[in-house]
Amino acid sequence: MNDRDTLRQRLEIYDRRGYHLNPDRAFTDSLLDGLLVNEGRYGYQSCPCRLATGVEENDRDIVCPCDYRDPDLNEYEACYCGLYVSQALIDSGGEIRPIPERRQSREVRQKMTDQKTKSTETTAAGESCDNLAYPVWRCDVCGYLAARDEAPEICPICGAKKDRFSRFA
Repeated sequence: MNDRDTLRQRLEIYDRRGYHLNPDRAFTDSLLDGLLVNEGRYGYQSCPCRLATGVEENDRDIVCPCDYRDPDLNEYEACYCGLYVSQALIDSGGEIRPIPERRQSREVRQKMTDQKTKSTETTAAGESCDNLAYPVWRCDVCGYLAARDEAPEICPICGAKKDRFSRFA
């Protein structure tokens, strides 16, 4: 089994969670190859359809599965690069429509990160979160929350790795 087949097998596990790989095998294989090339180049699997900086912190939002996958699937029935498609698209035999880029400029993303950092320091009611028994971790991909000492190794909802979790509270 080659690296591409191993990656395909790992991603197919999430099929029953609603994350379906594009059934066009040749197209999907080219995207998997791109993920593997980027992993070799940068040390992480950034989306092969976007320009990565080579600095993981700057590219975290485009590490597969990217932060934009779920909104793209909900609105367009496929993610930006076309690796993931909805069951409805598979069932209809339809084609992927053009999907606009959701990723904001680096400056806008930095502002959002700064605001998110400030907002996680207090609850919605403005109270301190210092009295919680456990820290709360949020999956940056799907929003799953986990109250425990450390973030889960893998998100049980979307399959994102531990490094895709941020401390929420």
